[in-house]
Amino acid sequence: MKVENTKAQMRKGILEYCILTVLSKREAYPSDIIQELKEAKLIVVEGTLYPLLTRLKNAGLLQYNWVESSSGPPRKYYALTEDGQQFLTELKKTWNELYEAVQLISK
Repeated sequence: MKVENTKAQMRKGILEYCILTVLSKREAYPSDIIQELKEAKLIVVEGTLYPLLTRLKNAGLLQYNWVESSSGPPRKYYALTEDGQQFLTELKKTWNELYEAVQLISK
């Protein structure tokens, strides 16, 4: 069994949580989301992010608006909906519970 596969699965498992957390701070353009995730050492490419954004939007957790750009076509900026904020609150609770459990097991 390759450790890289397990590490990739762990990252995928928390990616939605991290995207929603980024968007809870401010609305963002996808490349801004990617940049913030990369700075946190969660390497994400557009091919991974866009399907996730679409799925989260279709689930009613995100909304977007078009913003005119001086350097090209309008850009789609994403933000959390009220349902998205509630969903994120539940994910944070679960993340904290999991984190505490892993810390106890790791001692």
